[in-house]
Amino acid sequence: MFLKVQLPWNVVIPAESLDIKGLMLQKSIVVQLLDEFASRKATKDLGYLLALTTLESIGEGRVREHTGDVLFPVVFSGVTFKLFRGEIAEGVVHKVLKHGVFLSCGPVENIYLSKLKMPDYDYVPGENPVFMNSKMSKIEKGFTVRFIVIGTKWLESEREFQALVGLHADYLGPVS
Repeated sequence: MFLKVQLPWNVVIPAESLDIKGLMLQKSIVVQLLDEFASRKATKDLGYLLALTTLESIGEGRVREHTGDVLFPVVFSGVTFKLFRGEIAEGVVHKVLKHGVFLSCGPVENIYLSKLKMPDYDYVPGENPVFMNSKMSKIEKGFTVRFIVIGTKWLESEREFQALVGLHADYLGPVS
């Protein structure tokens, strides 16, 4: 779920941002790194980039010939979030459909729980549709559900993950 990672990154500082005395160089590198990190969102291998924790090292800058910008190789530690197959997690229902429900868990917003993966639950239509079982346990919009991850899919174009989940193990379902 949460991973602590060490990432190499290249930060480009525009020539006009460089200070003659070099006092603002580290600040410029950190600010540029934070901007690039925030716009990246997620990667297939590491999941969602949540936080940059420490700047481990700043390499020697190399001047780009045509622009005069300086490229600095940096290494930093960070925290990421990624769902793995077989993992137990909790999510909040944000949409109830006839064939299943959509949940969100942390930064992952496209988690699908199919009706076929909810043993003993039946769809109850209405103004606020729900899935209900014989023990009157309900799954409806706004409820928290504990589930097992069956599989994940990386969507390169949206730079996000989708997940298929189920309730086919002990102690899974709505959390009270």
